Amino acid sequence: MNEKEAKARIKINKLLEEAGWRFFDGPQGKANILLENNIKITEHQYDDFGEDFEKSRKGFIDFLLLDENGKPFVVLEAKSGKKNPLDGKEQARKYANSIGVRLIILSNGDLHYFWDIEYGNPEPVTKLPRYASLVDKYQKTNPFKPDADKLVNEIIEKDFIAVGQKYDYKEDPRWHDESLQAEYITEAKLKFLRQYQINAVKRLQKAVSDGRTRFLFEMATGTGKTLVAAAVIRLFLKTGNSKRVLFLVDRIELEDQAKKSFDNSLKPDHKCVIFKENRDDWYRADIVVTTIQSIMHNDKYKDIFSPSDFDLVISDEAHRSIGGNSRAVFEYFLGYKLGLTATPKNYLKNVDQDKLAVFDPKKLEMRQLLDTYITFGCDDYEPTFRYSL
Repeated sequence: MNEKEAKARIKINKLLEEAGWRFFDGPQGKANILLENNIKITEHQYDDFGEDFEKSRKGFIDFLLLDENGKPFVVLEAKSGKKNPLDGKEQARKYANSIGVRLIILSNGDLHYFWDIEYGNPEPVTKLPRYASLVDKYQKTNPFKPDADKLVNEIIEKDFIAVGQKYDYKEDPRWHDESLQAEYITEAKLKFLRQYQINAVKRLQKAVSDGRTRFLFEMATGTGKTLVAAAVIRLFLKTGNSKRVLFLVDRIELEDQAKKSFDNSLKPDHKCVIFKENRDDWYRADIVVTTIQSIMHNDKYKDIFSPSDFDLVISDEAHRSIGGNSRAVFEYFLGYKLGLTATPKNYLKNVDQDKLAVFDPKKLEMRQLLDTYITFGCDDYEPTFRYSL
Protein backbone atom coordinates (compact mmCIF):
# COMPACT_ATOMS: atom_id res chain seq x y z
CA MET A 1 0.00 0.00 0.00
CA ASN A 2 1.49 3.37 -1.01
CA GLU A 3 1.55 6.46 1.20
CA LYS A 4 -1.59 7.94 -0.33
CA GLU A 5 -3.54 4.75 0.22
CA ALA A 6 -2.29 4.47 3.80
CA LYS A 7 -3.44 8.00 4.55
CA ALA A 8 -6.84 7.23 3.06
CA ARG A 9 -7.23 4.25 5.37
CA ILE A 10 -6.26 6.36 8.37
CA LYS A 11 -8.97 8.85 7.46
CA ILE A 12 -11.65 6.24 7.70
CA ASN A 13 -10.27 3.91 10.32
CA LYS A 14 -8.28 5.83 12.89
CA LEU A 15 -9.63 9.36 12.81
CA LEU A 16 -13.28 8.44 13.14
CA GLU A 17 -12.99 5.35 15.30
CA GLU A 18 -10.56 6.97 17.74
CA ALA A 19 -13.05 9.79 18.13
CA GLY A 20 -15.76 7.33 19.15
CA TRP A 21 -17.63 7.00 15.87
CA ARG A 22 -18.55 3.49 14.72
CA PHE A 23 -18.79 2.01 11.23
CA PHE A 24 -20.37 -1.22 12.46
CA ASP A 25 -22.50 -2.48 15.32
CA GLY A 26 -20.41 -3.67 18.25
CA PRO A 27 -20.07 -3.86 22.04
CA GLN A 28 -19.87 -0.06 22.27
CA GLY A 29 -23.18 0.39 20.48
CA LYS A 30 -24.80 0.52 17.09
CA ALA A 31 -23.07 1.89 14.03
CA ASN A 32 -23.35 5.69 13.89
CA ILE A 33 -21.68 6.35 10.53
CA LEU A 34 -23.64 6.21 7.28
CA LEU A 35 -22.90 7.15 3.72
CA GLU A 36 -24.86 10.08 2.33
CA ASN A 37 -28.49 9.25 1.55
CA ASN A 38 -28.57 7.08 4.69
CA ILE A 39 -26.78 4.11 3.12
CA LYS A 40 -25.17 1.85 5.69
CA ILE A 41 -21.50 1.08 5.02
CA THR A 42 -20.59 -2.49 4.12
CA GLU A 43 -17.32 -4.22 4.88
CA HIS A 44 -16.50 -4.17 1.15
CA GLN A 45 -17.10 -0.40 0.87
CA TYR A 46 -15.04 0.19 4.01
CA ASP A 47 -12.07 -1.57 2.41
CA ASP A 48 -12.53 0.31 -0.88
CA PHE A 49 -12.47 3.69 0.83
CA GLY A 50 -9.30 2.69 2.61
CA GLU A 51 -7.60 1.76 -0.66
CA ASP A 52 -8.19 4.93 -2.64
CA PHE A 53 -10.51 7.91 -2.15
CA GLU A 54 -10.26 8.72 -5.84
CA LYS A 55 -12.58 5.81 -6.58
CA SER A 56 -15.33 7.86 -4.96
CA ARG A 57 -17.21 10.80 -6.42
CA LYS A 58 -14.73 13.60 -7.28
CA GLY A 59 -12.38 12.40 -4.56
CA PHE A 60 -14.95 13.26 -1.90
CA ILE A 61 -16.86 11.00 0.45
CA ASP A 62 -19.81 12.34 2.41
CA PHE A 63 -20.36 10.57 5.71
CA LEU A 64 -23.36 11.20 7.86
CA LEU A 65 -22.57 10.83 11.57
CA LEU A 66 -25.55 9.99 13.76
CA ASP A 67 -26.56 10.98 17.28
CA GLU A 68 -27.65 8.68 20.12
CA ASN A 69 -31.09 8.32 18.57
CA GLY A 70 -29.77 7.43 15.12
CA LYS A 71 -30.66 10.84 13.68
CA PRO A 72 -28.39 12.97 11.43
CA PHE A 73 -25.94 14.88 13.60
CA VAL A 74 -22.68 15.72 11.77
CA VAL A 75 -21.66 15.77 8.11
CA LEU A 76 -18.09 14.66 7.45
CA GLU A 77 -16.69 15.69 4.08
CA ALA A 78 -13.63 13.45 3.69
CA LYS A 79 -11.14 14.04 0.90
CA SER A 80 -7.95 12.60 -0.49
CA GLY A 81 -4.73 13.95 0.95
CA LYS A 82 -3.82 16.02 -2.09
CA LYS A 83 -6.92 18.20 -1.73
CA ASN A 84 -7.53 21.12 0.63
CA PRO A 85 -10.35 20.24 3.07
CA LEU A 86 -11.88 23.69 2.56
CA ASP A 87 -12.44 22.90 -1.12
CA GLY A 88 -15.48 20.91 -0.02
CA LYS A 89 -16.87 23.65 2.19
CA GLU A 90 -19.85 24.78 0.12
CA GLN A 91 -20.71 21.29 -1.02
CA ALA A 92 -20.79 20.13 2.60
CA ARG A 93 -22.89 23.14 3.62
CA LYS A 94 -25.51 22.37 0.97
CA TYR A 95 -25.71 18.76 2.03
CA ALA A 96 -25.93 19.69 5.72
CA ASN A 97 -28.67 22.25 5.07
CA SER A 98 -30.63 19.76 3.01
CA ILE A 99 -30.86 17.34 5.94
CA GLY A 100 -31.10 19.91 8.75
CA VAL A 101 -27.64 19.40 10.25
CA ARG A 102 -25.59 22.30 11.67
CA LEU A 103 -22.24 20.57 12.33
CA ILE A 104 -19.66 19.77 9.65
CA ILE A 105 -16.20 18.22 9.73
CA LEU A 106 -13.90 18.80 6.74
CA SER A 107 -10.84 16.56 6.53
CA ASN A 108 -8.21 15.18 4.19
CA GLY A 109 -6.60 13.00 6.83
CA ASP A 110 -3.86 15.50 7.64
CA LEU A 111 -5.83 18.73 7.98
CA HIS A 112 -9.19 18.95 9.70
CA TYR A 113 -11.77 21.69 10.24
CA PHE A 114 -14.82 21.77 12.51
CA TRP A 115 -17.68 24.00 11.44
CA ASP A 116 -20.91 25.03 13.17
CA ILE A 117 -22.62 26.53 10.13
CA GLU A 118 -25.16 28.43 12.23
CA TYR A 119 -22.62 30.36 14.28
CA GLY A 120 -19.26 30.74 12.57
CA ASN A 121 -16.61 29.69 10.09
CA PRO A 122 -14.59 26.46 9.84
CA GLU A 123 -11.99 26.24 12.61
CA PRO A 124 -8.85 24.10 12.30
CA VAL A 125 -8.53 21.18 14.72
CA THR A 126 -5.70 18.70 15.18
CA LYS A 127 -8.05 15.82 16.00
CA LEU A 128 -11.63 15.08 15.08
CA PRO A 129 -14.12 16.13 17.80
CA ARG A 130 -15.28 13.17 19.83
CA TYR A 131 -18.73 11.70 19.54
CA ALA A 132 -19.42 11.90 23.30
CA SER A 133 -18.21 15.50 23.50
CA LEU A 134 -20.42 16.70 20.66
CA VAL A 135 -23.48 14.87 22.01
CA ASP A 136 -22.93 16.38 25.45
CA LYS A 137 -22.41 19.86 24.05
CA TYR A 138 -25.10 20.06 21.40
CA GLN A 139 -27.81 17.62 22.45
CA LYS A 140 -27.95 17.26 26.23
CA THR A 141 -29.58 19.74 28.62
CA ASN A 142 -29.19 23.33 27.45
CA PRO A 143 -27.70 22.69 23.97
CA PHE A 144 -24.91 25.03 22.93
CA LYS A 145 -26.31 27.96 20.94
CA PRO A 146 -23.79 30.81 21.09
CA ASP A 147 -24.96 34.34 20.36
CA ALA A 148 -22.19 36.90 19.96
CA ASP A 149 -24.71 39.76 20.02
CA LYS A 150 -25.83 38.78 23.53
CA LEU A 151 -22.21 38.82 24.67
CA VAL A 152 -21.52 42.18 23.05
CA ASN A 153 -24.69 43.79 24.41
CA GLU A 154 -24.45 42.50 27.99
CA ILE A 155 -24.30 45.45 30.40
CA ILE A 156 -21.10 45.42 32.46
CA GLU A 157 -21.22 47.45 35.67
CA LYS A 158 -19.19 47.35 38.83
CA ASP A 159 -21.51 44.79 40.45
CA PHE A 160 -21.40 42.38 37.49
CA ILE A 161 -19.70 39.78 39.70
CA ALA A 162 -21.55 40.71 42.90
CA VAL A 163 -25.05 40.12 41.51
CA GLY A 164 -23.98 36.60 40.63
CA GLN A 165 -22.71 36.01 44.15
CA LYS A 166 -25.82 37.43 45.82
CA TYR A 167 -28.51 38.69 43.45
CA ASP A 168 -30.39 40.51 46.23
CA TYR A 169 -27.39 42.09 47.93
CA LYS A 170 -28.95 45.56 47.71
CA GLU A 171 -31.95 44.44 49.75
CA ASP A 172 -29.85 44.12 52.89
CA PRO A 173 -30.32 47.28 55.02
CA ARG A 174 -26.57 47.46 55.62
CA TRP A 175 -26.01 48.18 51.93
CA HIS A 176 -27.85 51.48 52.34
CA ASP A 177 -26.09 52.43 55.57
CA GLU A 178 -22.73 54.05 54.76
CA SER A 179 -21.39 53.22 58.21
CA LEU A 180 -22.12 49.50 57.71
CA GLN A 181 -21.69 49.04 53.97
CA ALA A 182 -17.95 48.25 53.96
CA GLU A 183 -18.36 45.71 56.75
CA TYR A 184 -21.29 44.13 54.90
CA ILE A 185 -19.29 43.84 51.67
CA THR A 186 -16.45 42.14 53.54
CA GLU A 187 -18.74 39.79 55.43
CA ALA A 188 -20.66 38.80 52.29
CA LYS A 189 -17.38 38.56 50.33
CA LEU A 190 -18.88 40.60 47.52
CA LYS A 191 -16.60 41.41 44.60
CA PHE A 192 -16.92 44.71 42.75
CA LEU A 193 -15.08 45.63 39.58
CA ARG A 194 -12.97 48.75 39.38
CA GLN A 195 -13.48 51.02 36.38
CA TYR A 196 -10.36 49.82 34.55
CA GLN A 197 -11.51 46.23 35.02
CA ILE A 198 -14.89 47.13 33.56
CA ASN A 199 -13.05 48.77 30.67
CA ALA A 200 -11.10 45.56 30.03
CA VAL A 201 -14.28 43.52 29.68
CA LYS A 202 -15.88 46.17 27.47
CA ARG A 203 -12.79 46.18 25.26
CA LEU A 204 -13.21 42.44 24.81
CA GLN A 205 -16.87 42.94 23.91
CA LYS A 206 -15.82 45.45 21.28
CA ALA A 207 -13.28 42.99 19.89
CA VAL A 208 -15.98 40.31 19.62
CA SER A 209 -18.24 42.77 17.80
CA ASP A 210 -15.35 43.30 15.36
CA GLY A 211 -15.23 39.58 14.69
CA ARG A 212 -12.18 38.80 16.83
CA THR A 213 -11.87 35.51 18.69
CA ARG A 214 -8.53 36.12 20.42
CA PHE A 215 -7.78 38.72 23.05
CA LEU A 216 -4.79 39.84 25.11
CA PHE A 217 -5.03 41.70 28.41
CA GLU A 218 -1.71 43.29 29.35
CA MET A 219 -2.16 44.23 33.00
CA ALA A 220 0.41 45.02 35.65
CA THR A 221 0.90 42.66 38.58
CA GLY A 222 -1.52 43.48 41.38
CA THR A 223 -4.26 44.93 39.18
CA GLY A 224 -6.64 42.00 39.64
CA LYS A 225 -6.24 40.00 36.43
CA THR A 226 -7.95 36.98 37.98
CA LEU A 227 -11.03 39.01 38.92
CA VAL A 228 -11.16 40.33 35.36
CA ALA A 229 -10.89 36.74 34.16
CA ALA A 230 -13.82 35.85 36.43
CA ALA A 231 -15.86 38.65 34.87
CA VAL A 232 -15.02 37.41 31.37
CA ILE A 233 -15.92 33.84 32.35
CA ARG A 234 -19.23 34.98 33.80
CA LEU A 235 -19.91 36.99 30.63
CA PHE A 236 -19.37 33.97 28.38
CA LEU A 237 -21.29 31.52 30.56
CA LYS A 238 -24.16 33.90 31.32
CA THR A 239 -24.77 34.76 27.67
CA GLY A 240 -24.50 31.14 26.51
CA ASN A 241 -21.34 31.70 24.48
CA SER A 242 -19.52 29.03 26.43
CA LYS A 243 -20.62 25.84 28.14
CA ARG A 244 -17.24 25.17 29.73
CA VAL A 245 -14.07 27.20 30.28
CA LEU A 246 -10.45 26.02 30.55
CA PHE A 247 -8.10 28.13 32.69
CA LEU A 248 -4.41 27.33 32.11
CA VAL A 249 -1.65 28.22 34.58
CA ASP A 250 2.03 27.30 34.70
CA ARG A 251 2.55 26.70 38.43
CA ILE A 252 0.74 24.61 41.04
CA GLU A 253 0.36 27.53 43.45
CA LEU A 254 -1.40 29.55 40.75
CA GLU A 255 -3.72 26.60 40.15
CA ASP A 256 -4.87 26.67 43.77
CA GLN A 257 -5.14 30.46 43.81
CA ALA A 258 -7.28 30.52 40.68
CA LYS A 259 -9.63 27.84 42.01
CA LYS A 260 -10.09 29.74 45.26
CA SER A 261 -10.63 33.03 43.46
CA PHE A 262 -13.24 31.60 41.08
CA ASP A 263 -15.03 29.86 43.96
CA ASN A 264 -15.19 33.17 45.81
CA SER A 265 -16.40 35.19 42.85
CA LEU A 266 -18.49 32.84 40.69
CA LYS A 267 -20.38 30.64 43.13
CA PRO A 268 -23.18 29.65 43.38
CA ASP A 269 -23.92 29.95 39.66
CA HIS A 270 -20.79 28.24 38.35
CA LYS A 271 -18.75 25.26 39.51
CA CYS A 272 -14.96 25.30 39.29
CA VAL A 273 -12.65 22.28 39.66
CA ILE A 274 -8.94 21.54 39.47
CA PHE A 275 -8.42 18.91 36.81
CA LYS A 276 -5.92 16.69 38.65
CA GLU A 277 -8.35 16.43 41.59
CA ASN A 278 -11.29 15.60 39.32
CA ARG A 279 -9.87 13.45 36.53
CA ASP A 280 -13.04 11.38 36.24
CA ASP A 281 -15.71 14.06 36.40
CA TRP A 282 -14.12 17.33 35.29
CA TYR A 283 -16.73 17.52 32.54
CA ARG A 284 -19.42 18.25 35.14
CA ALA A 285 -17.81 21.61 35.93
CA ASP A 286 -18.24 24.98 34.25
CA ILE A 287 -14.61 25.96 34.80
CA VAL A 288 -11.62 23.61 34.74
CA VAL A 289 -8.32 24.89 36.14
CA THR A 290 -5.09 23.06 35.37
CA THR A 291 -1.38 23.55 35.09
CA ILE A 292 -0.20 23.16 31.53
CA GLN A 293 2.24 20.49 32.74
CA SER A 294 -0.57 18.28 34.11
CA ILE A 295 -2.00 17.66 30.67
CA MET A 296 0.98 18.18 28.35
CA HIS A 297 3.18 15.16 29.20
CA ASN A 298 3.12 12.64 26.35
CA ASP A 299 0.41 14.74 24.70
CA LYS A 300 -2.15 13.22 27.07
CA TYR A 301 -4.44 16.22 26.65
CA LYS A 302 -5.36 14.68 23.28
CA ASP A 303 -6.50 11.51 25.03
CA ILE A 304 -8.32 13.31 27.84
CA PHE A 305 -10.08 16.09 25.96
CA SER A 306 -11.87 16.62 22.67
CA PRO A 307 -11.18 19.87 20.79
CA SER A 308 -14.83 20.77 21.40
CA ASP A 309 -14.78 20.39 25.21
CA PHE A 310 -14.12 24.09 25.91
CA ASP A 311 -15.49 27.21 24.26
CA LEU A 312 -13.20 29.68 26.04
CA VAL A 313 -9.57 29.01 26.92
CA ILE A 314 -7.79 31.48 29.19
CA SER A 315 -4.03 31.45 29.61
CA ASP A 316 -2.79 33.01 32.85
CA GLU A 317 0.73 34.43 32.66
CA ALA A 318 0.40 33.84 28.94
CA HIS A 319 4.02 34.75 28.19
CA ARG A 320 5.04 31.59 30.11
CA SER A 321 2.12 29.16 30.16
CA ILE A 322 1.82 28.74 26.39
CA GLY A 323 5.40 29.24 25.28
CA GLY A 324 7.32 26.61 23.32
CA ASN A 325 5.75 23.16 23.25
CA SER A 326 2.88 24.33 25.46
CA ARG A 327 1.47 26.28 22.54
CA ALA A 328 0.15 23.04 21.02
CA VAL A 329 -2.12 22.49 24.03
CA PHE A 330 -3.55 25.96 23.69
CA GLU A 331 -4.18 25.60 19.97
CA TYR A 332 -5.77 22.18 20.33
CA PHE A 333 -9.08 23.58 21.51
CA LEU A 334 -11.78 25.34 19.53
CA GLY A 335 -13.38 28.62 20.54
CA TYR A 336 -12.28 31.93 22.00
CA LYS A 337 -8.80 32.45 23.48
CA LEU A 338 -7.78 35.03 26.11
CA GLY A 339 -4.27 35.71 27.34
CA LEU A 340 -3.47 37.44 30.64
CA THR A 341 0.01 38.80 31.28
CA ALA A 342 1.95 41.67 32.77
CA THR A 343 4.94 41.08 30.52
CA PRO A 344 4.07 39.92 27.00
CA LYS A 345 6.97 38.58 24.94
CA ASN A 346 7.79 40.36 21.69
CA TYR A 347 10.06 38.05 19.70
CA LEU A 348 9.76 40.03 16.48
CA LYS A 349 10.81 43.45 17.69
CA ASN A 350 13.46 44.97 15.42
CA VAL A 351 13.42 41.81 13.29
CA ASP A 352 13.33 42.02 9.51
CA GLN A 353 10.66 39.37 9.02
CA ASP A 354 10.84 39.40 5.23
CA LYS A 355 14.58 38.79 5.30
CA LEU A 356 14.28 36.11 7.97
CA ALA A 357 11.54 34.38 5.97
CA VAL A 358 13.98 33.98 3.09
CA PHE A 359 17.16 33.01 4.95
CA ASP A 360 15.82 31.15 8.00
CA PRO A 361 12.07 30.48 7.77
CA LYS A 362 12.18 27.98 10.65
CA LYS A 363 13.63 30.60 12.96
CA LEU A 364 10.91 33.04 11.93
CA GLU A 365 8.24 30.44 12.60
CA MET A 366 9.69 29.74 16.04
CA ARG A 367 9.73 33.44 16.91
CA GLN A 368 6.13 33.75 15.80
CA LEU A 369 5.11 30.78 17.94
CA LEU A 370 6.76 32.32 21.00
CA ASP A 371 5.47 35.84 20.41
CA THR A 372 2.62 36.67 22.82
CA TYR A 373 1.09 39.33 20.59
CA ILE A 374 1.01 37.12 17.49
CA THR A 375 -0.48 34.24 19.49
CA PHE A 376 -3.46 36.37 20.46
CA GLY A 377 -4.03 37.98 17.11
CA CYS A 378 -2.50 41.34 18.03
CA ASP A 379 -0.47 41.73 14.85
CA ASP A 380 -0.12 45.47 15.44
CA TYR A 381 1.49 44.76 18.84
CA GLU A 382 -1.35 46.51 20.63
CA PRO A 383 -3.11 44.28 23.19
CA THR A 384 -6.88 44.18 23.40
CA PHE A 385 -6.53 46.04 26.70
CA ARG A 386 -3.56 47.48 28.56
CA TYR A 387 -3.38 48.81 32.13
CA SER A 388 -0.33 49.72 34.18
CA LEU A 389 0.09 51.19 37.64
